[in-house]
Amino acid sequence: MADLGELEREVMQLVWDGGEVTAEAIRARLDRKPKESTVRTVLRRLEDKGYVSHTVSGRTFVFRAVASRGDVAARAVKHIVDWFCNGSLDEVLVGMADARMLDSRTLQALAQRIAGAKAEAKGGE
Repeated sequence: MADLGELEREVMQLVWDGGEVTAEAIRARLDRKPKESTVRTVLRRLEDKGYVSHTVSGRTFVFRAVASRGDVAARAVKHIVDWFCNGSLDEVLVGMADARMLDSRTLQALAQRIAGAKAEAKGGE
């Protein structure tokens, strides 16, 4: 979410937390209390950037996330991997392990998921 400003990130977190939300519901949950028109503008920008979409209920716009928090985070990590490590996810994971950002339980869970993905890929061949 590097292309998002601070208020946009806050609003996006509330959209993910709320599922389907209105501008007024988001405004009510923000610590700072911007005008509703400001929240609507932020939501329009998020929609233009492809983070949210909306439907109309009566005259009210109801917003929801286009992608899950995890999907957006994965795309952000991919950009970092491409930028700093020439696309090598191994280099990133080894660096995270070396920096003690991943504990043994997390590493074990990753190993199990990788093994499961490999098995799934073999089954589809």
